[in-house]
Amino acid sequence: MKEDKAPIVLFVYNRPWHTQQTVEALQRNQLASQSELFIYSDAPKNEETKPQVKQVRDYIKTVSGFKTVTIIERDKNWGLAENIIDGVTEIVNMYGRIIVLEDDLVTSPYFLNFMNDALSFYNNEDKVWHISGWNYPIDSEGLDSTFLWHVMNCWGWATWRDRWRGFIKNPEQLIASWDKDKVYEFNLYGKQDFWSQVQANSNGSLNTWAVFWYSSIFQNGGLCLNPVKTYVENIGLDGSGENCGNNNELNSRLSDVICSDFESCLFENENALAKVLQLLDELNSKSIRCFLSRASKGFKRVIKGLK
Repeated sequence: MKEDKAPIVLFVYNRPWHTQQTVEALQRNQLASQSELFIYSDAPKNEETKPQVKQVRDYIKTVSGFKTVTIIERDKNWGLAENIIDGVTEIVNMYGRIIVLEDDLVTSPYFLNFMNDALSFYNNEDKVWHISGWNYPIDSEGLDSTFLWHVMNCWGWATWRDRWRGFIKNPEQLIASWDKDKVYEFNLYGKQDFWSQVQANSNGSLNTWAVFWYSSIFQNGGLCLNPVKTYVENIGLDGSGENCGNNNELNSRLSDVICSDFESCLFENENALAKVLQLLDELNSKSIRCFLSRASKGFKRVIKGLK
């Protein structure tokens, strides 16, 4: 019996151009016509965002090319975190599996192939919690098509109902129970600062969801699958999003091949991990050099002004 394709859930808000790029790329996917699409549209949080939200809502009503298109328009502003948590929970509980996108993610035509094949391959492997469609622009030499590791990436992802049930958002509990060694590993051995998001959620200065999906996976010793060649490009790293900055260094050319080789050894791939850590070292060093260069130029302007 032919297996149904996983439903796609797309979360949109107030970026009409980004939303259109995301949808049009998804429409070019080989499996689009076999996939049900659910679009969750959050309501404006103030008067300023009303026109853009209306533009987005007008556009998504024209979307076709999928098996079905279902639009859920929120009648009040939920915010990104609560909108995603509620929408993912609703759909994954109905279908048992889910593919999730936000409104600034352009996909390869083979993104849906990869996600559905991976969902089927690891369906009965409780150790694997999460499928990522995106990957860091790492050196691929010596790697197979995919790898497993402990870090969650949320730029185009998929999971199953039984694993999503393990999602817990409780920053206070994490802060109280995790020691510095656990935090260090969670922070990709000091190369990233995911932990500050947990702290910011605890003190109320931030309200996010993804870091808690990651912490839930991490707490349970789960693994995440990544393609070596990315199937997703984030076009929202332009300062236009609710919770993103301006940085395109994490994007690379979209994969134009169907991946049929999945990691069957259910352990973290140390070679892939080392390559990610090396890349982050290089990016962190570049950021420091840029900061020092800007600071030096600013200092010289100050000195010049004092003369």
